Amino acid sequence: AQELSQEIKAFLTGVDPLLGHQLSAREHARCGLLLLRSLPPARAAVLDHLRGVFDESVRAHLAALDETPVAGPPHLRPPPASHVPAGGPGLEDVVQEVQQVLSEFIRANPKAWAPVISAWSIDLMGQLSSTYSGQHQRVPHATGALNELLQLWMGCRATRTLMDIYVQCLSALIGSCPDACVDALLDTSVQHSPHFDWVVAHIGSSFPGTIISRVLSCGLKDFCVHGGAGGGAGSSGGSSSQTSSTDPFPGSPAIPAEKRVPKIASVVGILGHLASRHGDSIRRELLRMFHDSLAGGTGGRSGDPSLQATVPFLLQLAVMSPALLGTVSGELVDCLKPPAVLSQLQQHLQGFPREELDNMLNLAVHLVSQASGAGAYRLLQFLVDTAMPASVITTQGLAVPDTVREACDRLIQLLLLHLQKLVHHRGGSPGEGVLGPPPPPRSVPFLDALKSHVGELCGETLRLERKRFLWQHQLLGLLSVYTRPSCGPEALGHLLSRARSPEELSLATQLYAGLVVSLSGLLPLAFRSCLARVHAGTLQSPFTARFLRNLALLVGWEQQGGEGPAALGAHFGESASAHLSDLAPLLLHPEEEVAEAAASLLAICPFPPDALSPSQLLGLVRAGVHHFFASLRLHGPPGVASACQLLTRLSQTSPAGLKAVLQLLVEGALHRGNTELFGGEVDGDNETLSVVSASLASASLLDTNRRHTAAVPGPGGIWSVFHAGVIGRGLKPPKFVQSRNQQEVIYNTQSLLSLLVHCCSAPGGTECGECWGAPILSPEAAKAVAVTLVESVCPDAAGAELAWPPEEHARATVERDLRIGRRFREQPLLFELLKLVAAAPPALCYCSVLLRGLLAALLGHWEASRHPDTTHSPWHLEASCTLVAVMAEGSLLPPALGNMHEVFSQLAPFEVRLLLLSVWGFLREHGPLPQKFIFQSERGRFIRDFSREGGGEGGPHLAVLHSVLHRNIDRLGLFSGRFQAPSPSTLLRQGT
Repeated sequence: AQELSQEIKAFLTGVDPLLGHQLSAREHARCGLLLLRSLPPARAAVLDHLRGVFDESVRAHLAALDETPVAGPPHLRPPPASHVPAGGPGLEDVVQEVQQVLSEFIRANPKAWAPVISAWSIDLMGQLSSTYSGQHQRVPHATGALNELLQLWMGCRATRTLMDIYVQCLSALIGSCPDACVDALLDTSVQHSPHFDWVVAHIGSSFPGTIISRVLSCGLKDFCVHGGAGGGAGSSGGSSSQTSSTDPFPGSPAIPAEKRVPKIASVVGILGHLASRHGDSIRRELLRMFHDSLAGGTGGRSGDPSLQATVPFLLQLAVMSPALLGTVSGELVDCLKPPAVLSQLQQHLQGFPREELDNMLNLAVHLVSQASGAGAYRLLQFLVDTAMPASVITTQGLAVPDTVREACDRLIQLLLLHLQKLVHHRGGSPGEGVLGPPPPPRSVPFLDALKSHVGELCGETLRLERKRFLWQHQLLGLLSVYTRPSCGPEALGHLLSRARSPEELSLATQLYAGLVVSLSGLLPLAFRSCLARVHAGTLQSPFTARFLRNLALLVGWEQQGGEGPAALGAHFGESASAHLSDLAPLLLHPEEEVAEAAASLLAICPFPPDALSPSQLLGLVRAGVHHFFASLRLHGPPGVASACQLLTRLSQTSPAGLKAVLQLLVEGALHRGNTELFGGEVDGDNETLSVVSASLASASLLDTNRRHTAAVPGPGGIWSVFHAGVIGRGLKPPKFVQSRNQQEVIYNTQSLLSLLVHCCSAPGGTECGECWGAPILSPEAAKAVAVTLVESVCPDAAGAELAWPPEEHARATVERDLRIGRRFREQPLLFELLKLVAAAPPALCYCSVLLRGLLAALLGHWEASRHPDTTHSPWHLEASCTLVAVMAEGSLLPPALGNMHEVFSQLAPFEVRLLLLSVWGFLREHGPLPQKFIFQSERGRFIRDFSREGGGEGGPHLAVLHSVLHRNIDRLGLFSGRFQAPSPSTLLRQGT
């Protein structure tokens, strides 16, 4: 007893009672440990004294670090300098002895010592962390440097010893009653956060399961105590940051300051630190608490307080910690999806007061607006599906109570209202538009997560389900304003490319009407983005065709003066006119529906106010002509309406456009691939060559060339004229003729001629009284057709003299004349084109070389014919009649000579040849020159007065005709009046 009293005296005074000198820190600490072993009631005083020992040890450790110039981890730094206080190293021994003594107490009697020692150690670590956080340069700032802070304190012997002591206490009580240790941890975390966070992180990583469950359990108990028996949201706490004026959730309930729960902030901080590595454990524990609370029965104020407060507690945790919300949001939908869970939740909440229910609903709205990641879209779909009105046909197992459906309906409406407030209060004026300054960086996680789901939202909106499409359409508008300018054009493009009816298309116009005030330049961006997707191949062909058809429909509404979407159609028309170069290639799209939709759009969209550039014009014309013939081949004349309208508009833009349209149309109609559309024969030269080469596989190309080069070349030789076959091998095989229905050929020909007539119609003049309503064709346009005919049929004669040469000249052009006659026989369309040219004098003059070649070929045939009548050569007879009629229509022959074709079928071949020779002679004397035509303003066209030309009425050239009539007077006497030259008085009356 005497020794114990001396130890107590030495501990209290700090002086050695025997020697009388002052005790050192090491001796004083060992005196306290001896007293602690001998006198357990003195533990409070001894533990309080040991605080100073650990404080001195930490101070010495940090002083040594401050004087160490080399940076790096603590275990790699050199030992402290020699002038470090002497008590530092000695205190490390004392610290080790303290750990040994306390560990023995904990192992001997954990229930008595573990709660006391754990509270002492955790509180001391909190004090040391806070005290030395800003006093030493080696201690990093607690914010954002948790790993460095943990590394620093775990490198200190004193703090590491305290951590080991607390871990031993927690391990001793983990199986029986760990609440005391966890309560101490929470209390210290509240008092010394954030400097104490490194302790929480280390302990939580060491005991994740225990810490997570016990922290939540202690937090829930404290929440019940401070929040009242009901634990409602109205009395549930929140972080102090929520009381600021910049509350991110303006609709959240106000929480009185006296009822705020300080411990819940510590719970949030601890779980937030553990969420990165132990998110699965936290998620399982939170969901377990939720299901346990629902299984506990009806809520309200009559049941277990902890079960009643679980749902408000979890809501408050999620509001205060986005990390916890993100941890749970991924499986929240799966947790709530079973209808039984929703029914249990509804029964659990029905006992809560109205005010608390409203507060929890507001918290739920705020949580949904803060949801992020892939779970945000799933959560939206779950809410929308649950809130949908009951249908007559309900899938088994998916029916939900009406109260749950009404609650989800109200939740969605409040969510949209809340999102609208967040979006329109982000900063910036609505008129800033796309090019305005960006709004302040205040994000809405829910809308950020929906950026990648614009396509799905548009698809759901276009389903036009009750209420559902209205909610999602409103959400699309908010998302477009929030993410400007990215999602607005994307959403509008999706709606335009997927709408399949006017009702669905109206959703695009409504979206535009709602965004036009906030977003300027929306339509050009949407148009450019859609075209970029089309040309990149990311927009499928059916959607591309639908997009173009919808644009055409909108532009058509605008042109018809419709209300509502008219403004949208006008703006889209302007955008389309600015991207004609991008739209023209779509006429060549391999999918017919895309090409037809592009033609429908281009046929009605306005062209730029200024003239089209030559490149744009030529690109449009080429693509339009290609689409015309492709549609004619696939669908016949009914399918070329859009192409005809487009080409007609292009021909009216400028003279260059008219010439390009006519030239390409004529060339395309005479092209080898399109001749069969108009009754022409398919060129079988390639097939013939393949057959000959197959039958003469042993023939030598070298020998053939030697034989040909040995012959003396000369113009008009048999090798270059007749091409009838190979001597010794027989005639060439006949050309393959693809049969096509004659009615279809006539229909196709009339469609082409009708388009050419519309293009060639003279501007300002529509009808002529003497032509029975026929349109007046422009001579310049008809001249372009004539020149193209010559270049297509006989390119080597393009630009030849228009004057008619003597008959002997035909001997030098036999090959060319035969080729011209063969083309006319293979392509009956040439005669129809000649008739079109003849309808606009003097355009036929520019076809002189074709007329001359065809006439020479017919003369050669009739001269060689040995048949008694002309009916044995039906094609030549028809060609002769048509040729004379065309020249008469084009005013190249006077009426008397122009009517001779009426009797060709009644004559012999030699007589027809004589009459055609008289035509040749007349044309040689009165050449087909444009200078001989004069413009008559009364008729609005050029005419030729043959009376002013000497012998222009026929003169001596009618003698042959009269002689033939006289020879066949018995059969042709009635025709004699048709071949008399008119009197001067008749000519005078016709001229006036």
